[in-house]
Amino acid sequence: MMCGAFKFEWRKVFAAMAAAGSLAAVLVVAAFVTIAVPLAAPAANAADLNDQLINVAPNETSRYVRIGLNKSLIVRLPEAARDVLVSSPTKLDAVVRSARTIYLIGLEVGQTNVFFFDEEGRQILSLDVAVERDVGLLEDTLLRLMPGTEINVEALNDSLILTGSVSNAQQSRMAVDIAARFIAPSDGVTETDHGSASRVVNMLNIVGRDQVMLKVTIAELQRTILKQMGVDLAATLDIASTILSFASVNPFTLGNGNLSTTNLTGAHSSGGDSASGVIRALERDGLLRTLAEPTLTAISGETANFLAGGEFPVPVGSDDNGITIEFKPFGVGLGFTPIVLSEGRINLKVSTEVSELTTDGFSITGASASASLTIPGLRVRRASTTVELPSGGSLVMAGLIQEAHKQQLNGIPGIKDLPVLGTLFRSRDFQNEETELVVIITPYIVTPVGRDQLVTPELNLNLANDVQGYFMGHINRVYGVGNGASPDGAYHGSYGFMD
Repeated sequence: MMCGAFKFEWRKVFAAMAAAGSLAAVLVVAAFVTIAVPLAAPAANAADLNDQLINVAPNETSRYVRIGLNKSLIVRLPEAARDVLVSSPTKLDAVVRSARTIYLIGLEVGQTNVFFFDEEGRQILSLDVAVERDVGLLEDTLLRLMPGTEINVEALNDSLILTGSVSNAQQSRMAVDIAARFIAPSDGVTETDHGSASRVVNMLNIVGRDQVMLKVTIAELQRTILKQMGVDLAATLDIASTILSFASVNPFTLGNGNLSTTNLTGAHSSGGDSASGVIRALERDGLLRTLAEPTLTAISGETANFLAGGEFPVPVGSDDNGITIEFKPFGVGLGFTPIVLSEGRINLKVSTEVSELTTDGFSITGASASASLTIPGLRVRRASTTVELPSGGSLVMAGLIQEAHKQQLNGIPGIKDLPVLGTLFRSRDFQNEETELVVIITPYIVTPVGRDQLVTPELNLNLANDVQGYFMGHINRVYGVGNGASPDGAYHGSYGFMD
């Protein structure tokens, strides 16, 4: 920065002019003092904030230095300097205190170069300067707010790297939040504007990470009521050698067409005239119960997923060779991410889904008839939430109630709307579906156990031999108490012990 060198040389000229008593010289000196004093003041303040000093050896030509943001560095040269050149003045400012003492002030995070030249234009020193954030205050803040942790902070350009170890995931997340606040104010914006959290690299090691077991009960009840009632009439009349025929077929169009029906048929014939009628009626009550109790275990901060169901094909493209398909899952699904907080509390992000295939699908045909594919419909009930629970506490996600009421009339226009008589010329299709889903979640903080304390479902299972299977109808071997004593209480049915 050339202004520093000129300020130093012109000081002698101004002093000589002032000694000569020139009025112009006095005004110029006064103006220079007015400008120079504000320039020198920040350098003194910056030196007080960060008292760093480097003494350059006579044979030293280059050096790499670091300066804290808004901090200063004092450079003492082995010989007098005339010119000081800063490649990026927006990042670094140079204030010439004397011919051999220069203050460097970090203005903006980044890297730059500083060159020093003597009176003959020869290079005295070249400095590669990195302006970085002074993370000492951040390290002290983290140590004070989270005692017992070992967190080291390193600055890399405009980002921070956190290393060391913490006790749990909550402390790790808190350290990242504090570091994000440390970056944001320097930009004059909020964290949301520039996403300062994304400029914090979390390399903290969590010592003794807790494991969380999630026990989930998924219960669903579906009730379906279907009623169908319709009349089909057919008649043939012979009037003056003219035969007139009449027929009405009133279909059931609700629920993908007709279901199995109960018919009542009647017919009448007189001479050349005939009439027949069919009464179709159906009533169906359905109840579906879905119950799943998956149990998953995951490390604090990690995600676990569970699916009990299957996969069905979905077309994603087609060409001359056929249809390209992908398989999509369905069934009872569960995913959760636990974070163990202090005092045994667990922050839990849970998503659960119950899906099933339905007949409400569609069919597509490819280039050839053999490339046709029928895609079933998928009925989905999904819930997602984030909660905070103690270990062993339960939460119920209820209120997932759905009710669908459908009713449809088919018949001859005008006649079907007549009271009583219109019943013979129409069909009524009624359907009502009610669904309620309840999800109960219970997290536990668990620890590993010995292998001898674990059992499997097939423990002590011994299949029956051919004699027991053929003649006794046993699937597994059953035997009684050795001393002949019967078990306490009344029990109806086969009982005993599995070998």
